Amino acid sequence: MAEGDPVPGPVQGEAAEPGPVGDTLRAAREAQGLTLDEISARTRVPKRHLASIEAGAYASLPSGAYAVGFARAYARAVGLSDVGVAKEVRIELDRAGPRKVEYTPYEMADPARVPSRGVAIVAAGLALALLILGGLWFASTRFDTGGMATSAPEAVVASVPTTPAPVPTPAGGGQVTLAAADDVWMRVYDADDRTLYTGTMKQGERFDVPAGARDPRIDVGRPDKLQVTLNGSAVPALGTGARPINDVRIGGAAIADRIAGVTAIAPTQASSTVPIAGAAASAIVAGAAPPRRDPPAAGRRSPPRRALSETQRANLESAARIRAQTGR
Repeated sequence: MAEGDPVPGPVQGEAAEPGPVGDTLRAAREAQGLTLDEISARTRVPKRHLASIEAGAYASLPSGAYAVGFARAYARAVGLSDVGVAKEVRIELDRAGPRKVEYTPYEMADPARVPSRGVAIVAAGLALALLILGGLWFASTRFDTGGMATSAPEAVVASVPTTPAPVPTPAGGGQVTLAAADDVWMRVYDADDRTLYTGTMKQGERFDVPAGARDPRIDVGRPDKLQVTLNGSAVPALGTGARPINDVRIGGAAIADRIAGVTAIAPTQASSTVPIAGAAASAIVAGAAPPRRDPPAAGRRSPPRRALSETQRANLESAARIRAQTGR
């Protein structure tokens, strides 16, 4: 070749050696007027990783697999073949040789802010001392000098059945009210055997014993189904329901005595009354043999017969037994 002849260029049609993958991707991005932020928004790949791919800095990526995956996403975003780009990235990774894995310890907090071992030991000791002092204080307030828990008497009192407190009553005795918890047959009468009420009270019905009645009394088949109140305060049941009761005083004074622990029975048995309270009084009244009384006044008749429930039938049968025993 003579001096001055031009230097021959590459033969037409001969393929030039491809450049780095990062340059190819950058060129495609810039040709479309896109920024790395826009590519990051399309691919969901952090911008710093995209910049590392363009610079060929694969070592800054988590691993080679991440480099291939990010490059493929980048290629699809700019319209290049993701398969060809992935192949070129693998070639470049092979050229770089095996990657030295570096482990960077993950620090949960700034070491400068972590307390020293001595401070941690002192803090643990203080916490333990506080726990011990708290336990001693609780024990000193929980137990008295005799070693018995101060709350024990309260627990014992709570476990022992108590009788209702006496209800203050006026001189006349107060208002006695009878309420049916179920269908209950009863007869209420005074000391002169004048009937104040007779029949079956339906569940929920009430009867106020006349305050002016002279020594009112009651015969009832199921005393356990009859709720008695004095001035609005509940009093013990007149009986357990195991048997009917007869000729029991239900005046205000008699009910007040029942609450106070004195059970009034019949006039002929007044001298044999015994102190008792609560359910025991009801049991004695229910178990006492009904006293005999004078024949009834003219005009008394049994409750009318009609379709009865089991409770009503039991009440009427109890009333019949009382009449058979007393002759009334």
